[in-house]
Amino acid sequence: MKILIVGANGTIGKAVAAELSARHEIVTAGRSSGTFQVNTADPKSVRDLFSAVAKLDAVVCAAGNVEFGPLEDMTAERFDIGLRDKLMGQVNLVLAGREFVNPGGSFTLIAGTLSQDPIRFGASASMVNGALESFVRAAAIELHDQRINAVSPSVLEESMGAYGAYFRGFEPVTAQRVALAFSRSVEGSQTGRIYRVE
Repeated sequence: MKILIVGANGTIGKAVAAELSARHEIVTAGRSSGTFQVNTADPKSVRDLFSAVAKLDAVVCAAGNVEFGPLEDMTAERFDIGLRDKLMGQVNLVLAGREFVNPGGSFTLIAGTLSQDPIRFGASASMVNGALESFVRAAAIELHDQRINAVSPSVLEESMGAYGAYFRGFEPVTAQRVALAFSRSVEGSQTGRIYRVE
């Protein structure tokens, strides 16, 4: 298969590329790294990416920013970061990618455990991850020739230095375990699924 990985230079993206590259052709993209550069929040940039890459068998996204902070300090602009980048950025990949992903191909998006298990200072992440999971379940009904799933991991073991203070009491997971869930989505046959890695 020919697989596009968006966010391939991040912790999860690198693990997914390592998991899939032994069996498939990998094309990488990121905001400032990878074979191709893309701003997923910009529909034109996303369309340009697909035009350059051409036909694919799978699209994987392991990218997306959200803001963390006390709700009393959150503004519409701070919420908009997660809405534009992590939520609509991935929706943009699906909308533009439909005509470039071969029949039987798939999209795998990245959500996160806060959709189900919220924390203090994580209202934006909970909102965005919940919306992504709902989008995946709904889009699966209408993507007749393609599949779509999401991977929803807990906090990464590799990221505890940066985010551990937000996730007291959570059991972290390794990026390698998260990559296996992406493999299950890409190389399996299910659609409309949320693969939780906890």
